[in-house]
Amino acid sequence: MTHIVVAVDGSAASQEALNQAAHLARQSQADLTGVFVIDNQWADYIGNDWQSSKGARQGFLDYIREEQQQQAETARQQFEASVNGMPAVNFSVEAGDPAEVVLQLANQPSTDLLVLSRRVFQVSGRPSLKTLGERLARKATRPFLLYP
Repeated sequence: MTHIVVAVDGSAASQEALNQAAHLARQSQADLTGVFVIDNQWADYIGNDWQSSKGARQGFLDYIREEQQQQAETARQQFEASVNGMPAVNFSVEAGDPAEVVLQLANQPSTDLLVLSRRVFQVSGRPSLKTLGERLARKATRPFLLYP
C-alpha cells in the first residue's frame, strides 16, 4: 500500500477514521492525504423558490458557505494534529457534491485505500450524504474502510 486517502470533516465522527488511516500509513509507510469537501451543490438542492425571497436564499447560501469554510479549517487542524511528524502527508480541500467527490477518490488508481466515517460531511451536508456508505459499496472500484 503506497497511498491512503482519508475523508476528514473536523468532527468526532471522522476522528476514528483519521486515527486508523494515520496508523495504517505509519505501518505501511504510505503517503496519506486528508480531504475535506466543500459542498457546492446547496443552491441546486434548495431550489429557487426557497422562502420566496432571493435575499433569504442568498443569505442562507452565504451562511452555509461560511460554515463550510470554517469546518474546512477545523478539518485541516484535526488532520495536522493527527499526523504530526509523519512524512508524506497532504491535506486538500475539494469542492463539489461530497458523495461524488468521495466516489471519485475511491475510484482513482492512485488510491490504494479510502478511509472514512459513515457520518463524514454530515455536519453541514445535505441529507443525501446519509447513503454515502451504500453508494460506495455499489460503485467503488478500489478498497475502502467505512467506520460507523
